[in-house]
Amino acid sequence: MRISTDAPVLVTGATGYVAGWLVKELLEAGVTVHAAIRDPAATHRLSHLTAIAEKAPGEIRFFRADLLQPDSYEDAMQGCSVVFHTASPFTVTVRNPQKELVDPAVLGTRNVLETAVATPSVTRVVVTSSCAAIYTDAIDCRKAPGGVLTEDIWNTTASLAYQPYSYSKTLAEKEAWKIAHGQDRFRLVTVNPSLVIGPALAKKPTSESFNIVRQMGDGTMKQGAPKLGIGVVDVRDLARAHMAAGFSADAEGRHIISGHNTNILELGKSLIDKYGDRYPVPRKSLPKWIVWAVGPLVSGISRKFVTNNVDVKWRADNTKSRHALGMSYRPYKESMEDMFQQMIEAGAFRKQGYR
Repeated sequence: MRISTDAPVLVTGATGYVAGWLVKELLEAGVTVHAAIRDPAATHRLSHLTAIAEKAPGEIRFFRADLLQPDSYEDAMQGCSVVFHTASPFTVTVRNPQKELVDPAVLGTRNVLETAVATPSVTRVVVTSSCAAIYTDAIDCRKAPGGVLTEDIWNTTASLAYQPYSYSKTLAEKEAWKIAHGQDRFRLVTVNPSLVIGPALAKKPTSESFNIVRQMGDGTMKQGAPKLGIGVVDVRDLARAHMAAGFSADAEGRHIISGHNTNILELGKSLIDKYGDRYPVPRKSLPKWIVWAVGPLVSGISRKFVTNNVDVKWRADNTKSRHALGMSYRPYKESMEDMFQQMIEAGAFRKQGYR
């Protein structure tokens, strides 16, 4: 993989959890980064990126852009050879899923890619999609060939009413491919990560991943954690996958970026060795019937979700990412420990009386 520094690249949503590590990789490789964000004047949200740029051979330039505003990315994209579209909301708690999830994901993707079509310098676009565009629930794996998710599969079970985040990612990626197939200026490559874990570069990360891990240290999962089947990938590995998708000459199509097939309990147990004597990290399984009975009351998760995910194994094939992008994946124990330590240092568990 040859990383070209001849032209700048655009990163949308540059202050995000995943984007931060991607920007770091780019700057350290000597690339000029056009960082598209909502408010360049909010310097407190940019300090971690400017600090990286000060020590790296690359250069960063900030541009104002809005996912829902047509032509908003024109200035930021001028002269760029590669566009990394990472900006998209990731939350499971919404009041209006169409407005809060679907519109930003789909319209944002459309705005960015239509601008790429009209920008002569762009030769490749990398879209941060998700395994959520492949499946909704772990039980969907059973319907996949051999019981394993691959890049050939598309999510058909999510909707605006059920798992709207997954629905938004599915619609957004389909929109990206629709636009890509209608032009011949750039090649589209997508990365489809599972649940992203690991430390953040920003001081106050907002990813849903941190909400899950917070419950492992604040006592919420003291009585046990559900064996909720998921895949996970370290955010730093995911940044490397983006680099390969952007600069590897032969990269094409979709790529499942997932290091491990696991579940919430196993992630929690990975913290026992280092933190089990100080924090109430989960050590045992919470029976499915208990999660089914109290989940809707305590955490707002539906019984359908419990039925389809708890005590159901999640399996995905990451072979393409290993072969086509040269990926290797660090142990999730390392990712979890680094993430948990960062949260301790940020005071994530102090209100609960744990230090």
